[in-house]
Amino acid sequence: MNDTPPANGLAMLPLFVFVVIFFGGGVYHSIMGTEFAFYQIKAPVAALPAMVVAVILASGAIEDRIHPFLKGVADINIATMCMVFLLAGAFSQVTSAIGGVDATVALGLQMLPGPFLLPGLFMVSAFVATAMGTSMGTVAAIAPVAVGIADSTDLSLGVCVGAVVGGAMFGDNLSMISDTTIAATRTQGCNMRDKLMFNIRIALPAAVVTLILLLYLGQGGETVTHEADNPWLVLPYILVLGLAVSGMNVLVVLMSGILFSTLMGMVFGEYSLATAGDEVYRGFESMIEIMVLSMFIGGLSRMMTENGGKAWLIGAIRRMFTRKGELTARSAELGIAVIVSICNVFTANNTVAILASGELARDLSQETGIDPRRSASLLDIFSCVIQGLIPWGAQILLAGSIAGISPLFIAGAVHYVWVLAIVALLAIVTGFPRIIKAPPFH
Repeated sequence: MNDTPPANGLAMLPLFVFVVIFFGGGVYHSIMGTEFAFYQIKAPVAALPAMVVAVILASGAIEDRIHPFLKGVADINIATMCMVFLLAGAFSQVTSAIGGVDATVALGLQMLPGPFLLPGLFMVSAFVATAMGTSMGTVAAIAPVAVGIADSTDLSLGVCVGAVVGGAMFGDNLSMISDTTIAATRTQGCNMRDKLMFNIRIALPAAVVTLILLLYLGQGGETVTHEADNPWLVLPYILVLGLAVSGMNVLVVLMSGILFSTLMGMVFGEYSLATAGDEVYRGFESMIEIMVLSMFIGGLSRMMTENGGKAWLIGAIRRMFTRKGELTARSAELGIAVIVSICNVFTANNTVAILASGELARDLSQETGIDPRRSASLLDIFSCVIQGLIPWGAQILLAGSIAGISPLFIAGAVHYVWVLAIVALLAIVTGFPRIIKAPPFH
């Protein structure tokens, strides 16, 4: 017996409602001249009307209509994502509070000769974003330094800030504790370490090309002195990176990082367990929005699937990219790239885009034999590309606000995401990198 529901395009209406409210609200506030226009309507709030529409479209008693939503919220992947989001926020908050971010930025800048200022900004941003798991936090920490460098040299302010945003997107794309990595790997069913080792074979060439370009553009820069209060405070980030790359469970990695950061704060500063407790909770609070949204998206996805929406969308993608009646792996990969890119354009949030398109990407991958590491990487890469290009994205809006220049100007100066888009498309066309066999997911 086939339990697959029949294709039903109307079942996709809740997602359309969500996008219209979230994106439409951003457009409205942009016209009104509101700062951070696309973040005036919180994504979880925009999901509420979509949930109501999904319940109305479902059939049966009210309990039967709501039950699929609750099953989606209770999915093990959603629960795991929520736990990781909370611990990642706590680690980032505690380590920042003890001075880890300042120490990392200062230590990196002390090592930079003049011509390497732009490449150095990119590399420092990449390291901090990889360690922190957040491009927003990285931009907030390093963009002011980029502004100072531009003010004291003849380097372009837009290029300096663009280097920071590009490095932040590179690090966030590869970070083991980034919410985009968490979402991509959990929706596709692969380990974070395996996804990292695959993802880096596409992202690293793009980063190398970007560094060469920034080295050319950075001629004439001057050496910047930026004293570090205590370089030992970089150690929590190094610990988390090492444990994560070793393949240790991400929840254990983050708990270890929180405890080690607390210990470092107590040894090198006036940090206490009570203070650490407050910072941990602030970290939790910083992740509430994305955690709630993950639950809502999980429930909506389950409802749309059971009502036939996913079957309809797969059919539409198949018709769009099919060659001679057969969906090829290359066409499916292009479809994954297009789907997550469109979602990101309208939601201005790469994690939201991955969550919204992840289940469809997994189905397309399973149907055409695409390795889960590859589909997870494509989701993360193309959401990263779009997030680093759209002027209404939070990273560019924040950078523009700090630098006092137009987000449109910065969007054109984030060289890394432009290069990454080209490299990723070439990877789809050529099938690079080749994979023999996917490892089991634990």
